[in-house]
Amino acid sequence: MTAETETILVTGAAGQIGSELVPALRTIFGQEKVIATDLVQPKTQNLRLGPFEQLDVTQGSQLEAIIRKYRIKKIYHLAAILSASGEKNPQKAWEVNMNGLFNVLEAARQLDVKQVFCPSSIAVFGPLTPRVNTPQDTILSPTTMYGVTKVAGEHLGDYYVKKFNLDVRGCRFPGIISHEALPGGGTTDYAVAIFYEAVIYKRYNCFLRPETRLPMMYMPDCLKSIINLMEADFSRLKHHSNFNVTAMSFSAAELAAEIKKHLPDFEINYQPDFRQAIADSWPESIDDSSAREEWGWQPDYDLTRMTSDMLRVLQEKKARGNLFYPG
Repeated sequence: MTAETETILVTGAAGQIGSELVPALRTIFGQEKVIATDLVQPKTQNLRLGPFEQLDVTQGSQLEAIIRKYRIKKIYHLAAILSASGEKNPQKAWEVNMNGLFNVLEAARQLDVKQVFCPSSIAVFGPLTPRVNTPQDTILSPTTMYGVTKVAGEHLGDYYVKKFNLDVRGCRFPGIISHEALPGGGTTDYAVAIFYEAVIYKRYNCFLRPETRLPMMYMPDCLKSIINLMEADFSRLKHHSNFNVTAMSFSAAELAAEIKKHLPDFEINYQPDFRQAIADSWPESIDDSSAREEWGWQPDYDLTRMTSDMLRVLQEKKARGNLFYPG
């Protein structure tokens, strides 16, 4: 592999996935070969260890200049406004999620970028979609602007595959749980916040009902799925921008019970808010057999293993005095 083909651009690098994907990619390709970009300056040391450029993805000329400067050949486009934040400002969600993606795909087409990864989400589903074992190919009826943009983004990516032979790939991610990035405006963020507040306060007020069940994935599996999909043989892929992927499904009460096995004094209260309606429109579980068949997807973490690892890491951070949580 030549230095040119190894040069990678990551948008939204300071976000939940980007802040951990960038170090993972730099481990594989080298610090100088992965260009991190975001609208805001990076706060984590990991992102400062290699090249960083400030970028507003809605500004196509900025994006094109960076691609030319570094001779980018692969883009991981993660910049987006998430579900709950998008409902507070749907116009901005459309501008960032749709115009940003269009700018990335157009720049890739025009500037000889070989591959683009753009994540989708279970937000593409809705009340008309089967909620249990949601199929790969099914009715998409989103109820949020975030979901609307992700449906449109899937179709736009597939259009660029068929029309321009651009290699565009994406996963429909469930909730992503991480001990590095703080909650960032998503409906599934309770499953991140609950760990922090369990360790710090030994209590949590959940904005979903106890029986609310959603598909989830631990960050190491998220990173694994992205890297494995991008390395897959293109000729094997029947789908492109919309692979269902998942690792586990659990309710808020089941997660709380698992935490209590480690922290017996932990208490949880349930105070559903506007995010409950969003969660009610999403699947309880996902059929990801297409990802397993087409590129060998296989998760490593279940609820038990993830909970143990999350609490271990956060408790270690707390003991060192560097567990930051603004809640």
